[in-house]
Amino acid sequence: MSRKPIKIHNKSSKPDNIVLQENERIELCESIERKLPHYLSPFFTYLKNAVSLNTRVAYLRDLEFFFRYLVQETRLTEAEETRLVELETLDKLHARDINYYMGEYCARYVVSGKDNDYLMENHNSSLCRKRSSLSVFFKYLYREGLIERNITDGFNPIKLPKPQPDAIKKLEIDEVAVMLDAVETGKGLTEKELQYWQKTKHRDKAILMLFTTYGLRLSELEQLNLSSFHFGRGEFKIYRKRGKEVNMPINRSIEAVLNEYLELERSLIPVQSGYEDALFLSLQGTRMTVKAIRQLVKKYTSIPLGTSRSDGYSPHKLRATAASSLIEYGFSIYDVQSLLDHDNVTTTQLYAAHRKNLKREIVNKYELLDEFDKGIRSNYKALPGEPEALPINKSEAGSEPESAKLEDNSINE
Repeated sequence: MSRKPIKIHNKSSKPDNIVLQENERIELCESIERKLPHYLSPFFTYLKNAVSLNTRVAYLRDLEFFFRYLVQETRLTEAEETRLVELETLDKLHARDINYYMGEYCARYVVSGKDNDYLMENHNSSLCRKRSSLSVFFKYLYREGLIERNITDGFNPIKLPKPQPDAIKKLEIDEVAVMLDAVETGKGLTEKELQYWQKTKHRDKAILMLFTTYGLRLSELEQLNLSSFHFGRGEFKIYRKRGKEVNMPINRSIEAVLNEYLELERSLIPVQSGYEDALFLSLQGTRMTVKAIRQLVKKYTSIPLGTSRSDGYSPHKLRATAASSLIEYGFSIYDVQSLLDHDNVTTTQLYAAHRKNLKREIVNKYELLDEFDKGIRSNYKALPGEPEALPINKSEAGSEPESAKLEDNSINE
């Protein structure tokens, strides 16, 4: 039976496209829940109120994967379907069963496809997420009295490597310039790519500028609408994780590239029904997909990197590029944290630590001997956004121009 089309009756402040995306995720959650035992219904309700929608989807997928493992790979249950696994089976599990599942099965397993078998591997970051999903699940069962023991205390820890600033993948400032030059002139593109570039260069430039200026997440950019922008106020609205609505200021560069795109390209595209408000359109007149935006970014970032299109950077690497570039230009980590919506300032500090030659700059500007201090100050060239070095010794102050002396006297008064 074919499904009736959904008509959105939206009374919230969210745009219809975001409401529709959230509804699709909710339907995905419900479809996974139908594959799991009915006695877990209270846990599903708990997840609705306890975690974000994306986390709920991830936890349910992990739970379905675990139940499928119990049915297909173990003798712990006689059930032939995941939804038929009995509660008694879960009550009999020990921490060692979960540790074996995490360490031996999840780390490396084979999935049978139509034509090939696929070897799947999970690294520690993925295993941590799966471990977290099962911890939340078994703690809930124990708290509600559905199982007799809390086995989560016996789960083996999974060590994650500490993030290293030098390992952060991003474009340098000069590489950003090469990327923007490529999208403006077509330099570095193949003949086939140039055919599309003639029709989409203003759109592509606007997308890359938004990523590198604001450090937007991929989902935040994909969801942008015409109605998101208020040029009279000089701001636009984005919808971030956990449903946060944020107004972002528009600078002159962004306003210019957006106006070029709207006037020279978007106005010429026949828009399909339902996509009239979408900001970035495909040549078919529909909203650009996440996949299309990701491929676009990989294509243009591969040019300054001198690598293949598949090895170009993802949109999230442009988010790292924006963070590092802002810190290079002298903005504080707290300013950058606010712009990029980092929950913890330690995340932003990683980009500050990655600033090129940071240690050398600090030490060179902290000479304790007068003779070396003079030499450093005379040769020091200020970074963009930094004030020029001022003399601090009386002997140097005596060589100041008369105007500077007058200014100093007026300040002291």
